[in-house]
Amino acid sequence: MKILLSNKFYYRRGGDCIYMLNLEQLLKQHGHEVAVFAMDYPENISTPWSKYFPQNMSKLMAFTRPFGSNEVKTKFNKLLDDFKPDVVHLNNIHTQLSPVMAELVHKRGIKVVWTLHDYKLLCPRYDCLRNGTDICELCFNGDKSSCKMYKCMKGSALASMIGYKEAVKWNRERLEACTDVFVCPSQFMAEKMAQGGFDKKKLMTLCNFIDVDKCKKDEYGKEDYYCYVGRLSHEKGVNTLIEAAKNLPYKLKVIGGGPLEEDLKIKSEKLKANVEFLGYKQWDEIKGIVGKARFTVIPSECYENNPLSVIEAQCLGTPVLGARIGGIPELIENGVTGMTFESRNVDDLTNKIEAMWQHTFDYKDIALTSQKRYNSESYYERIMEVYK
Repeated sequence: MKILLSNKFYYRRGGDCIYMLNLEQLLKQHGHEVAVFAMDYPENISTPWSKYFPQNMSKLMAFTRPFGSNEVKTKFNKLLDDFKPDVVHLNNIHTQLSPVMAELVHKRGIKVVWTLHDYKLLCPRYDCLRNGTDICELCFNGDKSSCKMYKCMKGSALASMIGYKEAVKWNRERLEACTDVFVCPSQFMAEKMAQGGFDKKKLMTLCNFIDVDKCKKDEYGKEDYYCYVGRLSHEKGVNTLIEAAKNLPYKLKVIGGGPLEEDLKIKSEKLKANVEFLGYKQWDEIKGIVGKARFTVIPSECYENNPLSVIEAQCLGTPVLGARIGGIPELIENGVTGMTFESRNVDDLTNKIEAMWQHTFDYKDIALTSQKRYNSESYYERIMEVYK
C-alpha cells in the first residue's frame, strides 16, 4: 500500500512524533511505500519529502494556519498529486497544519485515519485543564465559548479567541464528515470522544506500540530506589510526588526537565526529601536507570492518554505506580505490573509507595509479558485492518 503519514513535527519531540516515526519504520519494514507531511522545522529529520513541507509557522501565521492556509493546501495537494496514497494517516496536525488536510483527502475519495494523541477535538487547549491546573470538560458539549471566558490558551484573550474560532470552524460534525476512523490509544480517550458526541462507530481503541527490542535485557536485578521520568510541569503531578517522598526513607530519582525544575529542587531541599534530580537524559541512560529501579511513579493530574513512560517501564521489567486518571489504569494490572493511587492524593500516594516497596514482583515476567503486549507486529496487524 501507499500510505501518507502526517504530524506537525518530524523529529523525536514528543509521544506523537515518536509514534509516527516508529510507524513509518514499521510500515516500510513490511514493504509499504510511505510518504510524510509535516511543517518545515529546524530540528526535523532529513527526508526527501521535505520539499512539500510548508514553512515553519511565524507568529503572524498563527492567525491563518489554524484555519487552513493557502500554503498548506497547495503543498499538501501537490504531495497528494505526486504520491497518490491509498490511505492518509493523520496525527497531531492542529494549528501548524490544520484539519483542512482531512477535507482535501476526503474529497479525493481517499481513506482518512486519524490517531488522537490528545483531546484537541474536544478541548481547544487540548489537555482538559482550565488555567493549566483544574480538570475541565465544559467544551465537550460543543459550545467552545468557555475557552474565551477563562482565557484557556496561555492566559491570553487573543490566543483564546483564535483557539475558540479554530474549534468552531473544525467542529465535530465537520471533522466526523471527513474522517473514516479515529484511532484512540486508550479506552478512556474513546469514551471521552463518545461523551463529546462523536460517532462510536468511527472510534477504534488501539493501544500504542514501541520498539520492544530497545527494552530487552539480559538480567532484571533491581537497586534500592524508585524513579520518575517525564516533564517537570504542574499537570504531571511531580509536586504531589515530592510531598509524598518527604515522608519516606526511600531514594527517589527524577529524570527530566521543565518549568518547575528549579522550584522542585528548592522544595525538595527545604523538605529534606530523599530526592535526586538527574535532569534530561537520552534513552540509553534512561534504560539503565529505569531498568534498575524498584518501580516508577506516574503521578499525573491530567487526562493522560496512553503514556509511553508506563509502557517503556513495564517492557524494561519495572512495575509502575500510576495515578488513577485518564488512560493510565488501563495499562496496569494491580499487584502484577504495578498499582494505582488516587490522583492528587498525597496520603494515598505515600501509602502506595510503601506498598510497592514491600510487594514482591516478578520483574522478568513483567518484561516478557509487556514486550509481547506492546510489540510492533501485533500493532501492525491491527492497523492494517484499519487501513484496509
